[in-house]
Amino acid sequence: MELLNSELFSYLILPILIILARIVDVSLGTLKIIFIAKGYKFLAPILGFFEVLVWLLAITRIFQNLDNWVCYVAYAFGFALGSYIGMKIEEKLALGVQLIRIITRKDASALTRVLREGGYGVTSIQAEGSTGKVGILYSIVNRKNIQDVVKVIQKHNPNAFYTIEDIRFVSRQIKDDINSPCE
Repeated sequence: MELLNSELFSYLILPILIILARIVDVSLGTLKIIFIAKGYKFLAPILGFFEVLVWLLAITRIFQNLDNWVCYVAYAFGFALGSYIGMKIEEKLALGVQLIRIITRKDASALTRVLREGGYGVTSIQAEGSTGKVGILYSIVNRKNIQDVVKVIQKHNPNAFYTIEDIRFVSRQIKDDINSPCE
């Protein structure tokens, strides 16, 4: 009990606990927002519950130690770290699917063939760009596989222009088609 009233606890242990609490609650909050954006209706409220619970524990300790400026710094530092760690966790989870749109002036048949052989569905369209004919390829790819597709593009058509967009919803039929060969 004497430890809780010591300067060691007030200026070292308590700030570390506040940092850890903020890392947890802000990471959960970051993931919650991402899950909301991706349409995970049931997971987001659960994360929100734990986010607020941990936040309440941290803010209670701040209010109990209003004269301790180290706690304020710890609170802010934990917020910054929590934001970063939450984004890194989400990046590692790589949930969802993305649309990759490839525009090329070069013949895209070899690129299309290699992507299809790799198990990726590809839709190709011939179009007219500002400088002449172009090929446009569309592929819906599991997010965890997007870097593999980019490597294929860079190897087989390094001058191609491509964009990547998150997709919130994919119809069941297409979702099953892209999940089975890519998993």
